[in-house]
Amino acid sequence: MQLQWWSVLPFAAMLAGIAVLPLVPATTHWWERRSSQLAVALVLGLPVAVWMWVAGGWEIVFAAVVEYGQFIALLLALFIVSGGIFLKGDIEATPRNNTVFLAIGAVLASFVGTTGAAMLLIRPLLNTNAERRYRVHTVLFAIFIVANCGGLLTPLGDPPLFLGFLRGVPFTWTLHLLPEWLFVNAMLLAAYFSLDTYYHAQEPAASVRLDRAEIEPLGLRGATNFVWFLVIILAVAFAPSVDAEAIEAGHATAMDWVPLREIIMLAAAGASYILGDKRARFEDNQFEWGPIAEVATLFIGIFLTMIPALHYLDEVAGSLPLNQVTFFIFTGGLSSVLDNAPTYATFFEMAGQVPHPGGASVAGVPEVYLVSISLGAVLCGAITYIGNGPNFMVKSVADSRGVEMPSFGGYVVRTLTRLVPVLAVMVCLFIAEPLWVKAVGGLGVVLLLANNVRLIRAGRRLALVDD
Repeated sequence: MQLQWWSVLPFAAMLAGIAVLPLVPATTHWWERRSSQLAVALVLGLPVAVWMWVAGGWEIVFAAVVEYGQFIALLLALFIVSGGIFLKGDIEATPRNNTVFLAIGAVLASFVGTTGAAMLLIRPLLNTNAERRYRVHTVLFAIFIVANCGGLLTPLGDPPLFLGFLRGVPFTWTLHLLPEWLFVNAMLLAAYFSLDTYYHAQEPAASVRLDRAEIEPLGLRGATNFVWFLVIILAVAFAPSVDAEAIEAGHATAMDWVPLREIIMLAAAGASYILGDKRARFEDNQFEWGPIAEVATLFIGIFLTMIPALHYLDEVAGSLPLNQVTFFIFTGGLSSVLDNAPTYATFFEMAGQVPHPGGASVAGVPEVYLVSISLGAVLCGAITYIGNGPNFMVKSVADSRGVEMPSFGGYVVRTLTRLVPVLAVMVCLFIAEPLWVKAVGGLGVVLLLANNVRLIRAGRRLALVDD
């Protein structure tokens, strides 16, 4: 089946709908209804699914449906379990405390997954900052760090890396990405600290006094849910799921049809919901189904319209100029608008067919290419709301707590100024080979840190004026 460029138009229309419809006054309230979002997803997605079924065979659509089911099952399970854990108490929402929150999230993300870490920390982070007026930047950096960049060190951290593990990449190989993980997250934490210092200095005096007055020692409620977290992590790591390839090839056994991994995860989530601490879930966390329902609804359209987009990418891949830098650019750029897991899989397979540049191979892929693909898929999933599943979930939770999060386009503008410069410097220092490019990267570090110092000084001047 040969696809033309126009086959990606339904996917482009889906992205445009997510970006534009919430902003147009005539459609804003209409779009907020779940039924409206589902209507757009199905109107764009179902015709594409039928077309691909007829033109390319049922196997293509079946694989996408299976992948969607696995994707939503994992997000749903982690969403339910994390909703039963509450970090009680109220510490002062200072730049230092908020930065420590995000740093802990960066570490947790690699071991409980970006979704688990994001859902675990976003509610206590919002509770800590409840008295503050300026909170949007805190949620944005939670998406950057906890929901994406933190999950780089193990296959459990982010779905793309788990796909690599399933394709033969050793479980501990991703630990080789520690220098890049440390650099990106340290730079983002430094940028956040400086920005929060600036905004904290602009907080109304009454808000700061209230925040300092309502101090309560930290404690944990619903800790038994960590057992269910462990069950989900073990299921992801070791339990089999539906084997779409065996089914498509016609030699599947009965067990190949059984989504054992998803059954275990959802059973753990059900146990957490039924047996867990009700006060932690419903009173403290104010648990509601809206965030996961929004993600599940929108991603129906994304996964279906994405089918021809990914196949078209497969067809044109041979004509792309591929090297260490462009593997990062292509994987990262497409991971920001396509789901990053299938994008990773596409370039992983592609890299195994590109002439070997020399050096070691991992699972049949030149290691230098695998590094670029892994970094691009994980780190650049933060560039848009749809690049990684937790992004939209964090946004939805923040929206439900009264934080006015930016629109799809507004979010991208912020990533282009806050996140992308850090990633560009990382590419210069760790991926690009020429020394002059590395020198440019060093200059970029200096400029980024100088901007941080400027913001901190501006914040301190504002604080002195208020005093």
